Amino acid sequence: MARTILVVDDEPTIREALVDALEADGFRVVAAADGREALARFRGERPDLVLLDLMLPELSGIEVCRIIRAESAVPIVMLTAKDSEVDKVVGLELGADDYVTKPFSLRELSARIRALFRRSEQVAVEAPPAVVDLGRVQVDLAGHRLLRDGEALPVKPKAFELLAFLLRHPGQVFTRDQLLEHVWGYDYAGETRTVDVHVHWLRGQIEEQPGAPRFLHTVRGVGYVFRRPA
Repeated sequence: MARTILVVDDEPTIREALVDALEADGFRVVAAADGREALARFRGERPDLVLLDLMLPELSGIEVCRIIRAESAVPIVMLTAKDSEVDKVVGLELGADDYVTKPFSLRELSARIRALFRRSEQVAVEAPPAVVDLGRVQVDLAGHRLLRDGEALPVKPKAFELLAFLLRHPGQVFTRDQLLEHVWGYDYAGETRTVDVHVHWLRGQIEEQPGAPRFLHTVRGVGYVFRRPA
């Protein structure tokens, strides 16, 4: 069965071009012209991926991204004419998986979409148990939650995805660039410092002593690794 992609853009020319190109690539495509229609189509169609313009009437793309991410882990690609690093960071921190600045190549966009689908398939194959026990902290991968002694902790979407990725590869050391590629998207333009900030936040949530971590270890000069205590 063909995968379904929801295209959300208020510019008819761009929206129609995306629909035509993606249907030619073999996808089933549904479209929306504003934020409220996007949410209605998302909830009605349950697409496999969302192409979401940042500047939308009714509800902004940022708000639509926030709402969708609260309801689903579906891949989201942000589309925008803006070239501001702040806009990219906001979208990615809210849970977008990739970010494409207009004008863009339809061939490149199609490659990014297929890369996201391959990544999501790999995650499904490698999925660990639904809940990973780290002592006082439990990582609920299915529910996208962290719990300490049964109480839910605040969760930053990309930090959780980073933790989930490392949990799926225990004992494997990843460089910061590799983590950016796997968690933020293969062409994410952020600095490697982003990874350090998210690891620091995660240690504050899951480690008893963040300064002397038992699970999330730094490999000096290389990157990070998840290991269980011996």
